[in-house]
Amino acid sequence: MTSVTAQDYAWIRSYPLFGYALEAGYTLTLVRGVAPGEVLRVMGAEPLGSCTGADALIERQDELRDPADYWDDSFLAGAFTVPGEGGDWTLVLHVGEGGMGMQPRFLEALSAGGRAVVHSSNGGKPMHFFNWYEDGELRTTFERSTFRDGSTPDALNPVMREVGLALSDDEGETNGLFHTKAAVFALAERLTGVRVTEELLRDSEYQLGHVPEEPAEDWTGIVIDITDAHGERFYKEFTRDEVEAASARARAQAAKPVAGDGAPGSSPA
Repeated sequence: MTSVTAQDYAWIRSYPLFGYALEAGYTLTLVRGVAPGEVLRVMGAEPLGSCTGADALIERQDELRDPADYWDDSFLAGAFTVPGEGGDWTLVLHVGEGGMGMQPRFLEALSAGGRAVVHSSNGGKPMHFFNWYEDGELRTTFERSTFRDGSTPDALNPVMREVGLALSDDEGETNGLFHTKAAVFALAERLTGVRVTEELLRDSEYQLGHVPEEPAEDWTGIVIDITDAHGERFYKEFTRDEVEAASARARAQAAKPVAGDGAPGSSPA
Protein backbone atom coordinates (compact mmCIF):
# COMPACT_ATOMS: atom_id res chain seq x y z
CA MET A 1 0.00 0.00 0.00
CA THR A 2 1.47 3.38 -1.07
CA SER A 3 1.87 6.42 1.17
CA VAL A 4 -0.09 8.74 -1.15
CA THR A 5 -2.15 11.55 0.46
CA ALA A 6 -4.51 14.29 -0.69
CA GLN A 7 -1.51 16.44 -1.60
CA ASP A 8 -0.68 14.06 -4.45
CA TYR A 9 -4.06 14.81 -6.03
CA ALA A 10 -3.98 18.60 -5.73
CA TRP A 11 -4.04 18.68 -9.55
CA ILE A 12 -7.81 18.04 -9.60
CA ARG A 13 -8.36 21.63 -8.42
CA SER A 14 -6.89 23.09 -11.65
CA TYR A 15 -8.08 20.37 -14.06
CA PRO A 16 -11.07 21.82 -15.97
CA LEU A 17 -12.54 18.41 -16.72
CA PHE A 18 -12.79 17.53 -13.04
CA GLY A 19 -14.47 20.83 -12.28
CA TYR A 20 -17.02 19.95 -14.94
CA ALA A 21 -17.36 16.44 -13.50
CA LEU A 22 -18.29 17.88 -10.10
CA GLU A 23 -20.95 20.08 -11.71
CA ALA A 24 -22.39 17.45 -14.06
CA GLY A 25 -21.77 14.33 -11.96
CA TYR A 26 -19.25 11.54 -12.41
CA THR A 27 -18.41 7.98 -11.41
CA LEU A 28 -14.85 6.62 -11.39
CA THR A 29 -14.52 2.88 -10.76
CA LEU A 30 -11.45 0.66 -10.43
CA VAL A 31 -11.86 -3.12 -10.80
CA ARG A 32 -9.04 -5.63 -10.30
CA GLY A 33 -8.44 -8.48 -12.72
CA VAL A 34 -11.42 -7.94 -15.04
CA ALA A 35 -10.78 -6.75 -18.60
CA PRO A 36 -12.53 -3.60 -19.88
CA GLY A 37 -14.75 -5.50 -22.33
CA GLU A 38 -15.90 -7.87 -19.60
CA VAL A 39 -16.62 -4.99 -17.22
CA LEU A 40 -18.83 -3.36 -19.84
CA ARG A 41 -20.55 -6.68 -20.54
CA VAL A 42 -21.39 -7.13 -16.85
CA MET A 43 -22.86 -3.61 -16.91
CA GLY A 44 -25.10 -4.64 -19.82
CA ALA A 45 -23.49 -2.03 -22.07
CA GLU A 46 -23.93 -1.88 -25.84
CA PRO A 47 -20.43 -1.64 -27.42
CA LEU A 48 -19.88 1.71 -29.17
CA GLY A 49 -16.27 1.56 -30.32
CA SER A 50 -13.61 3.68 -28.66
CA CYS A 51 -12.31 7.20 -28.23
CA THR A 52 -9.15 8.91 -26.98
CA GLY A 53 -9.39 10.99 -23.83
CA ALA A 54 -12.03 12.00 -21.33
CA ASP A 55 -13.00 15.09 -23.35
CA ALA A 56 -13.98 12.88 -26.29
CA LEU A 57 -15.87 10.59 -23.89
CA ILE A 58 -17.96 13.55 -22.71
CA GLU A 59 -18.59 14.65 -26.31
CA ARG A 60 -19.86 11.18 -27.20
CA GLN A 61 -22.11 11.22 -24.11
CA ASP A 62 -23.59 14.54 -25.25
CA GLU A 63 -24.20 13.17 -28.74
CA LEU A 64 -26.17 10.24 -27.33
CA ARG A 65 -28.30 12.36 -25.02
CA ASP A 66 -31.82 13.27 -26.11
CA PRO A 67 -32.40 16.77 -24.65
CA ALA A 68 -36.17 16.20 -24.76
CA ASP A 69 -36.00 13.05 -22.63
CA TYR A 70 -35.52 14.22 -19.05
CA TRP A 71 -36.11 10.75 -17.62
CA ASP A 72 -33.46 8.85 -19.59
CA ASP A 73 -31.00 7.42 -17.04
CA SER A 74 -28.88 5.55 -19.57
CA PHE A 75 -25.24 6.62 -19.79
CA LEU A 76 -21.98 6.17 -21.68
CA ALA A 77 -19.11 4.46 -19.86
CA GLY A 78 -15.49 4.47 -20.96
CA ALA A 79 -13.07 1.77 -19.77
CA PHE A 80 -9.37 1.04 -20.15
CA THR A 81 -6.64 -1.07 -18.53
CA VAL A 82 -4.22 0.44 -16.03
CA PRO A 83 -1.51 -1.19 -13.89
CA GLY A 84 -2.01 -1.39 -10.15
CA GLU A 85 -1.44 -3.49 -7.07
CA GLY A 86 -1.60 -7.21 -7.86
CA GLY A 87 -1.78 -6.83 -11.65
CA ASP A 88 -4.01 -5.08 -14.16
CA TRP A 89 -7.06 -3.07 -13.21
CA THR A 90 -9.84 -1.60 -15.31
CA LEU A 91 -10.68 2.05 -14.84
CA VAL A 92 -14.27 2.92 -15.76
CA LEU A 93 -15.28 6.57 -16.13
CA HIS A 94 -18.69 8.11 -16.61
CA VAL A 95 -19.17 11.90 -16.66
CA GLY A 96 -22.48 13.75 -16.92
CA GLU A 97 -26.18 13.00 -16.56
CA GLY A 98 -25.92 13.22 -12.79
CA GLY A 99 -23.19 10.58 -12.45
CA MET A 100 -23.92 7.72 -10.04
CA GLY A 101 -24.15 5.20 -12.89
CA MET A 102 -22.36 2.20 -11.33
CA GLN A 103 -25.10 0.12 -9.71
CA PRO A 104 -24.43 -2.05 -6.61
CA ARG A 105 -25.27 -5.22 -8.53
CA PHE A 106 -22.51 -4.40 -11.03
CA LEU A 107 -19.99 -3.89 -8.25
CA GLU A 108 -21.01 -7.06 -6.43
CA ALA A 109 -20.46 -9.08 -9.60
CA LEU A 110 -17.26 -7.32 -10.67
CA SER A 111 -15.61 -7.64 -7.26
CA ALA A 112 -16.41 -11.36 -6.86
CA GLY A 113 -13.06 -12.97 -6.04
CA GLY A 114 -11.40 -9.57 -6.20
CA ARG A 115 -11.82 -5.91 -5.38
CA ALA A 116 -13.64 -2.85 -6.71
CA VAL A 117 -13.36 0.75 -5.53
CA VAL A 118 -15.61 3.55 -6.73
CA HIS A 119 -16.14 7.22 -5.95
CA SER A 120 -18.76 9.49 -7.45
CA SER A 121 -20.76 12.69 -7.34
CA ASN A 122 -24.33 13.30 -8.46
CA GLY A 123 -23.46 16.82 -9.57
CA GLY A 124 -24.48 20.01 -7.87
CA LYS A 125 -26.80 18.64 -5.14
CA PRO A 126 -24.24 17.80 -3.74
CA MET A 127 -23.88 14.12 -2.85
CA HIS A 128 -20.47 12.44 -2.98
CA PHE A 129 -19.97 8.74 -2.37
CA PHE A 130 -17.13 6.27 -1.80
CA ASN A 131 -17.54 2.48 -1.91
CA TRP A 132 -15.07 -0.36 -1.33
CA TYR A 133 -16.19 -3.85 -2.40
CA GLU A 134 -14.24 -7.01 -1.59
CA ASP A 135 -15.26 -10.41 -2.99
CA GLY A 136 -18.79 -9.24 -3.73
CA GLU A 137 -19.29 -7.57 -0.33
CA LEU A 138 -19.65 -3.86 0.39
CA ARG A 139 -16.99 -3.41 3.05
CA THR A 140 -16.91 0.37 3.58
CA THR A 141 -19.14 3.10 2.18
CA PHE A 142 -19.70 6.73 3.03
CA GLU A 143 -21.17 9.95 1.74
CA ARG A 144 -19.42 11.91 4.45
CA SER A 145 -16.29 10.35 5.88
CA THR A 146 -17.56 11.00 9.41
CA PHE A 147 -20.52 8.63 8.87
CA ARG A 148 -19.46 5.24 7.50
CA ASP A 149 -21.38 2.05 6.76
CA GLY A 150 -20.82 -1.40 5.26
CA SER A 151 -19.83 -4.76 6.71
CA THR A 152 -16.55 -3.27 8.06
CA PRO A 153 -17.26 0.48 8.28
CA ASP A 154 -14.15 1.32 10.30
CA ALA A 155 -11.63 -0.97 8.62
CA LEU A 156 -10.10 1.92 6.65
CA ASN A 157 -10.03 4.45 9.49
CA PRO A 158 -6.23 4.64 9.91
CA VAL A 159 -5.72 5.02 6.16
CA MET A 160 -8.53 7.54 5.83
CA ARG A 161 -6.96 9.74 8.49
CA GLU A 162 -3.54 9.45 6.81
CA VAL A 163 -4.83 10.59 3.41
CA GLY A 164 -6.58 13.61 4.93
CA LEU A 165 -10.17 12.60 5.67
CA ALA A 166 -11.95 13.48 8.91
CA LEU A 167 -13.33 10.57 10.92
CA SER A 168 -15.53 12.50 13.34
CA ASP A 169 -17.26 15.85 13.57
CA ASP A 170 -14.75 16.87 16.23
CA GLU A 171 -11.97 16.63 13.65
CA GLY A 172 -13.96 18.81 11.27
CA GLU A 173 -13.81 19.08 7.49
CA THR A 174 -12.59 22.63 6.94
CA ASN A 175 -10.49 22.14 3.82
CA GLY A 176 -13.33 22.20 1.30
CA LEU A 177 -14.66 19.92 -1.41
CA PHE A 178 -11.53 19.74 -3.55
CA HIS A 179 -9.38 18.66 -0.59
CA THR A 180 -11.94 16.02 0.36
CA LYS A 181 -12.11 14.75 -3.21
CA ALA A 182 -8.31 14.69 -3.44
CA ALA A 183 -8.24 12.64 -0.24
CA VAL A 184 -10.81 10.24 -1.74
CA PHE A 185 -8.62 9.80 -4.85
CA ALA A 186 -5.72 9.06 -2.52
CA LEU A 187 -7.80 6.55 -0.55
CA ALA A 188 -8.71 4.78 -3.79
CA GLU A 189 -5.02 4.58 -4.70
CA ARG A 190 -4.18 3.14 -1.29
CA LEU A 191 -6.66 0.32 -2.01
CA THR A 192 -5.73 -0.28 -5.65
CA GLY A 193 -2.20 0.90 -6.29
CA VAL A 194 -3.57 2.81 -9.30
CA ARG A 195 -2.27 6.38 -9.64
CA VAL A 196 -4.89 8.44 -11.48
CA THR A 197 -3.38 11.49 -13.20
CA GLU A 198 -4.60 14.23 -15.48
CA GLU A 199 -2.53 12.70 -18.27
CA LEU A 200 -4.04 9.25 -17.70
CA LEU A 201 -7.60 10.55 -18.04
CA ARG A 202 -6.70 12.87 -20.92
CA ASP A 203 -4.67 10.51 -23.12
CA SER A 204 -5.98 6.96 -22.58
CA GLU A 205 -7.93 5.01 -25.19
CA TYR A 206 -11.40 4.37 -23.79
CA GLN A 207 -13.45 1.36 -24.80
CA LEU A 208 -17.03 2.64 -24.92
CA GLY A 209 -20.31 1.09 -23.90
CA HIS A 210 -23.82 2.55 -23.65
CA VAL A 211 -25.43 1.32 -20.43
CA PRO A 212 -29.25 1.18 -20.54
CA GLU A 213 -31.32 2.74 -17.79
CA GLU A 214 -32.35 0.53 -14.91
CA PRO A 215 -35.81 -1.06 -15.30
CA ALA A 216 -38.45 0.61 -13.19
CA GLU A 217 -39.20 -1.20 -9.95
CA ASP A 218 -42.64 -2.74 -9.63
CA TRP A 219 -44.75 -1.03 -6.98
CA THR A 220 -47.87 -1.95 -5.01
CA GLY A 221 -48.84 1.41 -3.53
CA ILE A 222 -47.78 4.81 -2.22
CA VAL A 223 -47.74 6.54 1.15
CA ILE A 224 -48.35 10.26 1.73
CA ASP A 225 -46.91 11.33 5.08
CA ILE A 226 -46.79 15.10 5.65
CA THR A 227 -46.36 17.12 8.83
CA ASP A 228 -47.04 20.85 8.52
CA ALA A 229 -45.35 23.74 10.31
CA HIS A 230 -47.87 23.47 13.16
CA GLY A 231 -47.11 19.82 13.81
CA GLU A 232 -50.33 18.57 12.20
CA ARG A 233 -49.74 15.28 10.44
CA PHE A 234 -51.53 13.89 7.38
CA TYR A 235 -50.94 10.19 6.69
CA LYS A 236 -52.64 8.16 3.98
CA GLU A 237 -51.85 4.90 2.18
CA PHE A 238 -53.09 4.24 -1.35
CA THR A 239 -52.95 0.90 -3.18
CA ARG A 240 -51.74 0.71 -6.75
CA ASP A 241 -55.29 -0.06 -7.92
CA GLU A 242 -56.56 3.09 -6.22
CA VAL A 243 -53.82 5.24 -7.76
CA GLU A 244 -54.37 3.85 -11.26
CA ALA A 245 -58.17 4.26 -10.96
CA ALA A 246 -57.76 7.87 -9.87
CA SER A 247 -55.36 8.52 -12.75
CA ALA A 248 -57.87 7.03 -15.20
CA ARG A 249 -60.65 9.26 -13.85
CA ALA A 250 -58.42 12.33 -14.14
CA ARG A 251 -57.53 11.50 -17.75
CA ALA A 252 -61.20 10.95 -18.62
CA GLN A 253 -62.15 14.26 -16.99
CA ALA A 254 -59.42 16.10 -18.87
CA ALA A 255 -60.64 14.62 -22.17
CA LYS A 256 -64.19 15.95 -21.77
CA PRO A 257 -65.06 18.99 -23.91
CA VAL A 258 -65.29 22.29 -22.07
CA ALA A 259 -68.57 24.18 -22.42
CA GLY A 260 -68.19 27.12 -24.79
CA ASP A 261 -65.04 25.82 -26.53
CA GLY A 262 -66.87 25.11 -29.78
CA ALA A 263 -67.02 21.37 -29.24
CA PRO A 264 -70.14 19.50 -30.51
CA GLY A 265 -73.00 19.86 -28.08
CA SER A 266 -71.60 22.90 -26.31
CA SER A 267 -73.47 26.16 -26.08
CA PRO A 268 -71.96 29.35 -27.46
CA ALA A 269 -70.88 31.90 -24.92
